Amino acid sequence: MTSTAFITHRDCSLHDIGAYHPESPARLAAISDHLIAQGLDHYFVFHDAPLASFEQLMRIHPASHLERLKRASPALGVVHIDPDTAMNPHTWQAALRAAGAGVLAVDLVMSGEVQNAFCSVRPPGHHAGRENAMGFCFFNNIAVAAMHALKAHGLARVAIVDFDVHHGNGTEDCFSNDERVLMVGMFQHPFYPYSGTENPAPNMVNVPLPGGTGSDEFRQMVTEAWLPRLREFAPQLILVSAGFDAHGEDDMGSMKLSEKDYAWITGEIKSVAEESAQGRIVSMLEGGYVLSALARSVAAHLRVLAGI
Repeated sequence: MTSTAFITHRDCSLHDIGAYHPESPARLAAISDHLIAQGLDHYFVFHDAPLASFEQLMRIHPASHLERLKRASPALGVVHIDPDTAMNPHTWQAALRAAGAGVLAVDLVMSGEVQNAFCSVRPPGHHAGRENAMGFCFFNNIAVAAMHALKAHGLARVAIVDFDVHHGNGTEDCFSNDERVLMVGMFQHPFYPYSGTENPAPNMVNVPLPGGTGSDEFRQMVTEAWLPRLREFAPQLILVSAGFDAHGEDDMGSMKLSEKDYAWITGEIKSVAEESAQGRIVSMLEGGYVLSALARSVAAHLRVLAGI
């Protein structure tokens, strides 16, 4: 049986910017509650997410970005960075935990302590660019994890798979033209953040898909566009920006994927990882806003990761 780490922290639930906001603490509670209800929690090795250090964050983000966010952090109430992205007094700490989870996950899989890891953390990260927070994201968690793998563990090739309904524009900003990183992504188009289609760099495999895209089209895209490039690249570690908002029940977007599709793509990623990366996968939660669909989709993803 696969050894799978589950990394989270209660600080991630303290980032709460109001009942109206879809990126809510209830997302993590729904995941945990569902795993317990399904009896799946016994299969994972649980870890508390550490705080990312400034050194780890500054491999991706300049000090000016970190200082600007820290200064913006309110003592009371809520402060908006942009119309979608806001901080309460606990957001700074939650964001450090979310980025730190990815760093710990990389350390755990690289040491062989576990085969793979899932980071059930928030705020998410894939819209955060090198110098800007946006789209609910403050630090680019998956980029920080990837750079930790490259710098601290000396890897030469890291792949990022992003199946969120939104384009991971921040991750693309962080790694465009970096030959050590291959990013394969899909996203509903046209849709927020209205990027990803204008002359992507050679190491970016961006696949825009129309609203209404379902299982057959998604699986064909993965088979034809993603898998050949991943196998050619032969990554030594695969990182997953695991957004579940392309689910048919999630009204954030209008794609039509199901839990079965998330299980299938996880299996395909796992096959590539077993070929070239000694099975090493780090998956980090991004989107997914309808709680029942999110919880079921994460469970499907985790069942395949853990081989249960």
